[in-house]
Amino acid sequence: MVGVAVCSSISSVKALWESRIKRKKEEQDEEEEQRRRRAVRGGATGVWEDRASLARLQQKLQTEDGRLVLRIEQEEWKSLPGCLVQLTQVQEWQIHRTGLLKIPHFISSFQNLLVLDLSRNGVTEIPREIGKLTGLRELLLSYNRVQFVPEELSCCESLERLEIAMNRDLDHLPDQFRKLKKLQHLDLSMNDFTCLPDCVVGLPALEWLDMGGNRLQHLPEDIHRMEKLHTLWLQRNELERLPDNISRMDSLDTLVLSCNRLRDIPSLMEDMSNRFVNFRDNPLTLDVALPCRKTKGEEDEEDEEDDDREMFGQEFMKMYIQEARKRAYAVLNMHCVNR
Repeated sequence: MVGVAVCSSISSVKALWESRIKRKKEEQDEEEEQRRRRAVRGGATGVWEDRASLARLQQKLQTEDGRLVLRIEQEEWKSLPGCLVQLTQVQEWQIHRTGLLKIPHFISSFQNLLVLDLSRNGVTEIPREIGKLTGLRELLLSYNRVQFVPEELSCCESLERLEIAMNRDLDHLPDQFRKLKKLQHLDLSMNDFTCLPDCVVGLPALEWLDMGGNRLQHLPEDIHRMEKLHTLWLQRNELERLPDNISRMDSLDTLVLSCNRLRDIPSLMEDMSNRFVNFRDNPLTLDVALPCRKTKGEEDEEDEEDDDREMFGQEFMKMYIQEARKRAYAVLNMHCVNR
């Protein structure tokens, strides 16, 4: 009887453990099924979200001047969805005031892109993948928070226009930048440059340059290397003198130097045929004023505007140089007499 009791006890324990094992397995199977269902639902949700985002992006497509343009303005798009890569035929991005924080790394997929305009956002970085856009002609990133320009940008060999104005902390360009052989228009205004980068001076096709609102303290002596430059904006900097070789910039017809610390105007600039120069608000040594013009009738207001424009313009520049030369001769003659 004892043996029977022991066998019965063992059988009961075995049955209990088998029951527990079976229940545990059923619980695990149920959990696995729930996870599978959640994954399916999540995948379905992800697919649905991608479709919704893609449909929303497609609504932003426009055709302008024969180009397919993605235009998003004054909406909240802090990031761009990955499904955007399905629209690689787009040739121009116009994304303004959306709070965009990042240029996606999949930007390299847009080999048809000609214009990338992301002005007035919150972009902090130009991704290195930008260098794969060898057909890109315009890159506009003004009024963002870019602090660094990657050397890979120099691989954008078709780039003709680059605007990175008002990024505040930007103060350096990579030396490889000089490889942009087709770059014609460059806006680096309202940043933190203390000198004109040599790689900019070496750009062979550059015609238009804005360095206003930086902290430039001097200009390079070989500035005349910029042979095709016709417009140079240098207002609101800290320039105290101009290099003599600026007179050898034969293509230069617009030169703005207002709000600097210039004490004199180089005499060699007298023969420059600038269409427009401006020396307003500089602590120039000589006090020179243009002769008043006599006007009549309806021409008064227009002539006053012309006088205001020319007050520190080309005519003023030539008169200043002539006056400086007169005074120099007077000092020299006085010195000779005294001897």
